[in-house]
Amino acid sequence: MASDISLRHSDLPRRVVVTAPARLHMGFIDLDGSLGRRFGSVGAPLNEIATVVAVQPAESLQAQGPDCERAALYAEQLCAALRVPSRFRLVVEQAVPGHAGLGSGTQLALAVAAAVDGLYGLGLSVADMVRLTGRGARSGIGIAAFQQGGFIVDGGRGADTLIPPVIARLPMPADWRFILAFDESGVGLHGASEKAAFKALPPFPSTASAHLCHLLMMRGLPALVENDITAFGSVIAELQRTVGDHFAPAQGGRYTSPAVAEVMAWLESQGAVGMGQSSWGPTGFCLADGPGPARALLEGAQQRFAGRPGLRLMLASCRNRGAEVVVDRCVGTDALAV
Repeated sequence: MASDISLRHSDLPRRVVVTAPARLHMGFIDLDGSLGRRFGSVGAPLNEIATVVAVQPAESLQAQGPDCERAALYAEQLCAALRVPSRFRLVVEQAVPGHAGLGSGTQLALAVAAAVDGLYGLGLSVADMVRLTGRGARSGIGIAAFQQGGFIVDGGRGADTLIPPVIARLPMPADWRFILAFDESGVGLHGASEKAAFKALPPFPSTASAHLCHLLMMRGLPALVENDITAFGSVIAELQRTVGDHFAPAQGGRYTSPAVAEVMAWLESQGAVGMGQSSWGPTGFCLADGPGPARALLEGAQQRFAGRPGLRLMLASCRNRGAEVVVDRCVGTDALAV
């Protein structure tokens, strides 16, 4: 870890830009924890939605852009812990929508940490960034999405786990497309409400966990390798049904948003697969095999649900790599994978 340093602006990079992808949290596989680990998860990052943070030397900490107050708090926290000066301009150029089930908090925290690391050349690992920012309290999908991308399975939390370990990581086919449904009139559970919801939920049957793990291992992952979207989608849909019904008392149904639930049901009737809700929602998702079919489904849904307040639909693809850090050193620009 870093100790006290004092650098002239001329010693620092001109600018550091970090792009951290949004992620879909596609469900838990063991809420029971009977084997000593809880919150094993599946999910994947997206190419089309990201948080982008830029820093450049300045006389004092200056923050601007969406969610800049929270970004500044992360920056101050990091600089104090690392004993480096918080003398830089921090611009959140774009941000993952908050409380929509897309991992906005984790991506913002890690993006700020990576930007500070890139500015001062601290050599922080992702584990260092996680520890310093306090992310990944339950799922490790957001952290793994930042670090490596692809379809991710994490092994949940044990008694001494800092970061849930990635136990499987596979690239998703480049031509598969997610159809995303956003309900911008509402937000998913977060903060104290989320913690209270977890405490109030009934026990999750160990037989259900065993069933989901069996499906994932023996059907879902092989289907992904073999480019079988139907079989893969059936596993995601079953996982979502099982976990969604468990969370229904806390979120008012299998989906947080009735409008998103209606869109997902219609898309399923039209041939989409892998229906579900990311985290606490309200964002819903499903899969289509190829850009053409996905575009046809999107346009059909947009026409059918036109005029619904707050409802927005879009296409997205899986990001099969992690966050990107670009360090502009004036002479040359270095692009680094996290």
